[in-house]
Amino acid sequence: MEKQFETLKLSIEAGVGRLTLTNGAKGNPLGRAMGRELREAAIILDEARDLRVVILTAEGKNFCVGGDLDLFAAEDDLSSTVKTMTADYHSALSKLMRMDPPMVTAVQGACAGAGVALAALGDIVVAGAGSHYTIAYTAIGFSPDGASTYVLPRLIGVRRFQELALTNRRVAAEEAARIGLVTEVVDDDALTARVETLAAQLAAGPTRAFAATRRLLLSTFESSLETQLEWEARLLAEQCRTEDVKEGIQAVLGRRRAAFTGR
Repeated sequence: MEKQFETLKLSIEAGVGRLTLTNGAKGNPLGRAMGRELREAAIILDEARDLRVVILTAEGKNFCVGGDLDLFAAEDDLSSTVKTMTADYHSALSKLMRMDPPMVTAVQGACAGAGVALAALGDIVVAGAGSHYTIAYTAIGFSPDGASTYVLPRLIGVRRFQELALTNRRVAAEEAARIGLVTEVVDDDALTARVETLAAQLAAGPTRAFAATRRLLLSTFESSLETQLEWEARLLAEQCRTEDVKEGIQAVLGRRRAAFTGR
């Protein structure tokens, strides 16, 4: 299937979902339309059967420059507008974080504000060498949203997030990898190929085990040790009823590559 929105496009084919921000001429800013459309796209992805990986990319020279400042400046009732936008955008993020398939993100150029957390949602985030990251919210008097205060402290630590959120300094790609904001850095012209390779690798993996891993990681900072141990045991037992576990064990014993089906 393929669906074209105003600010993004979505396709699902052969178990691979491709979500692409398409307002590259403006830097893919987050506004009313993108929030609404991301929510709709996230529901489609969350409902898709046999989906094994999602690739998140953006057209243009910049991944996402953050909120649409032109829209904000033109609003007479900015508070109400922001509440509507965040209702849509936050719903989209919640579903993207809880869907079963892993997500691979490709980041190029500027990544700012809500775009930083959006990029960081990827289970694997590949950054172009020329990419750079700025939290940006407090530079215009905003406080963070878009799961920034949930996702980013878990990746880079509270102390580092405090510094970046308060100073709004620009983080280059190599530092972003060093502090854990992105997974790896590649040459800008190798970005697409690297993401495709990683996505193909994940798509050939044990999809349900990946889903269980994502679920466990969402709860790890809130759960007690005993609760987390119980969920680990329960989800592991669920995997043991899958075809993929049987195949994985037999593949190791037979010294061959496993042929996972995601079932």
